[in-house]
Amino acid sequence: MSEPLVEQIESRFAELSGQMSDPAVIGDRQRLAEVGRAYHQLEPAAKLAGEWRHAVDDAAGAEELLADGGDDAELRELLESSRERIEELEEAIRLAMVQRDPNDDKNVIVEIQGGAGGDEAGLWADDVYRMLTRYAERRGFAVESLEDAEGKHTFAIKGDGAYSVFKFEGGTHRVQRVPQTESQGRIHTSTATVAALPEAEEVDVQIDPNDLQVDVYRSSGPGGQSVNTTDSAVRVTHKPSGIVVSMQDEKSQLQNREKALRVLRARLYERALAEQQAALAADRRSQVGTGERAEKVRTYNYAQGRVTDHRVKLTLYNLEAVLAGELDELTAALQAEEKRRRLAEAT
Repeated sequence: MSEPLVEQIESRFAELSGQMSDPAVIGDRQRLAEVGRAYHQLEPAAKLAGEWRHAVDDAAGAEELLADGGDDAELRELLESSRERIEELEEAIRLAMVQRDPNDDKNVIVEIQGGAGGDEAGLWADDVYRMLTRYAERRGFAVESLEDAEGKHTFAIKGDGAYSVFKFEGGTHRVQRVPQTESQGRIHTSTATVAALPEAEEVDVQIDPNDLQVDVYRSSGPGGQSVNTTDSAVRVTHKPSGIVVSMQDEKSQLQNREKALRVLRARLYERALAEQQAALAADRRSQVGTGERAEKVRTYNYAQGRVTDHRVKLTLYNLEAVLAGELDELTAALQAEEKRRRLAEAT
């Protein structure tokens, strides 16, 4: 890695630091948010650049003293350790500067439903829902329920960078445990499928009202006053794509229609991304698969207290903590792997 990259990082970071205290920027809420986001994104690389400077200075100082005739073991050790540190920092800086997924700053819409395994799959889907919502709350994100039923949950996670965290949860989550209804104590395997979709703004996806078929019907299942007594449930069909979204949790057609359109917009946006970037396998169907037991991104084994993420081959023996929403180690490993992959694709 050449010094110009470090200089570029330092220059840009200094520019952003100055803008953060610029009255003109402070007075513009949108501009301040953009500058703040860019500042925080570059901050890790700027810190690494500073450490690289120190390591280069240490190596140069040791080389100079050794060249002057010094034959000190400590100096040789300092030179060797500084060179090793420089190599480590150069790799870290390259990873830190990898181009981010342009959707990382968006909110995310998550859809969870039971896959293979009958009733147990529905119960497992409920557990996955609790795990992800607890994780969102721990990370300081806001959770908004869009549709909530036994074994099926649709919800939005809102906050800066929500998609960058929860996009890795998309796929088939496999559980191996003894169901509560199992009298013989036999371990069953079942699955829940998760789709994590970047929430699209209206500017991202234009939906022609003429392409929509909107049907209303009476809500079913548990509900309060008027949820089950009026035609408040809404089914929106996007005729060109065949995508169907139904919502019935709210008491009014208007609220259910708005929620359905948000989910539809996210699905259409994600489908467009998949068509543009087929190599990234981003579309919902490839993310969710069929829900069969053989397809999985992660396995949760209750008997061993084990969680294995098959994408990064990481196994943790803290199942209880993971189910309580402590997924940070898994997310960090997946984010690091994504950066390495993006770096390999860019070179």
